[in-house]
Amino acid sequence: MNGEPTVRRELRAGDLGAIIAHHGRLYPSERGVDASFEAHVAASVAAAAGRPGWPRETEAVWIVELDGEHAGSLALTDEGGGLAMLRWFVLDPQLRGRGLGRRLIAELLQLAEWIGYERIALETFSELRAAAHLYRSFGFEVVRAETGPRWGQSEITYQRYELTFQRRAQSLSSESAGPRARPFSVSA
Repeated sequence: MNGEPTVRRELRAGDLGAIIAHHGRLYPSERGVDASFEAHVAASVAAAAGRPGWPRETEAVWIVELDGEHAGSLALTDEGGGLAMLRWFVLDPQLRGRGLGRRLIAELLQLAEWIGYERIALETFSELRAAAHLYRSFGFEVVRAETGPRWGQSEITYQRYELTFQRRAQSLSSESAGPRARPFSVSA
């Protein structure tokens, strides 16, 4: 695989299964989790995608492909009450460190704010340090953490991050915001 990644914003047959399978391939080899992690992802995909008309006008999905193969994903889901969730963010290792993840999250946040969400949340685990750094750079903060046995590991710290769009606007207007404040699109 040596081509440039493409990003599309519509679901095709097989994409939901590819999102689940991608998590199921990557996380056991990179983080040592067992098959119950893939089941966790499958349950969240089924819960969101099982809603009538998903993704609706207030939701979105980004599918990343490299040389015609699934290489990453990201989704925005409507949880009601002004809350959105950032879900299923994963990129193949060869796509990391290129700024693609940052651009995808920036586009997702721009869309969520435009739609009118008050806040956005995501769930992850603390061992994903590069992702946590990326989330914090956009203004997300940890609002809950639970440490204990999970997914075949004796101890994993499961975290919930949240961002309110008012706090994000304040963060982005500070001098430390730099290029994060510039809107950009990665849709292909």
